[in-house]
Amino acid sequence: MLVIAILGAMLFLPAGTFHYWQAWVYLAILIIPMIFVMIYLIRKDPELLERRMRMREKETEQRTIIKLSYVFFVVAFLIPGFDKRFGWSSAPLEVIIIADAMVLAGYMVFVLVLRENRYASRIIEVEQKQKVITTGPYAVVRHPMYSGALLMYGFSPLALGSYWGMIPNALLVLLIVARIRNEEEVLKQKLEGYREYTQKVKYRLAPGIW
Repeated sequence: MLVIAILGAMLFLPAGTFHYWQAWVYLAILIIPMIFVMIYLIRKDPELLERRMRMREKETEQRTIIKLSYVFFVVAFLIPGFDKRFGWSSAPLEVIIIADAMVLAGYMVFVLVLRENRYASRIIEVEQKQKVITTGPYAVVRHPMYSGALLMYGFSPLALGSYWGMIPNALLVLLIVARIRNEEEVLKQKLEGYREYTQKVKYRLAPGIW
């Protein structure tokens, strides 16, 4: 919940007002499903919850990518608030609704990944007895969690009513691509059967694209 508090501050402080209905709707879309997922994991799968709480990345390249991602998140979530305050741009209601739906869809992809893969750690690691997951969203793309993240964060600026906030999304795409490339090298070396899996499932992030 600390993350939500920080995110709220990043949205409302630059806006200079709490009369920012797009931000309230956006936070609700994030918080409400998150609460249900947290309750479920606490009751049914605390081990998966513990994996999702891990923060100490082991791979040097991944640590660099994570540091750059902090820059993205700060910029990406400050711009919409300033956009609201100074009126640089204003996305119409229908665009905001569609963007909110895409953010929610991204979070649902995240939930599907957690249901399918109990080893979905926050950091790049391979545990004993871990197996390659080939079912559910993993039958479509090799890294569905990043696909969900791209939907969530890629459409967040529009959900917040800002066109200018879309500019940092170019960095988001680059960071995800870099993370996937490094992660796949680790998995090919350490996870039995992963190399064969990459030959069966062609696309990494987006079907028909990459």
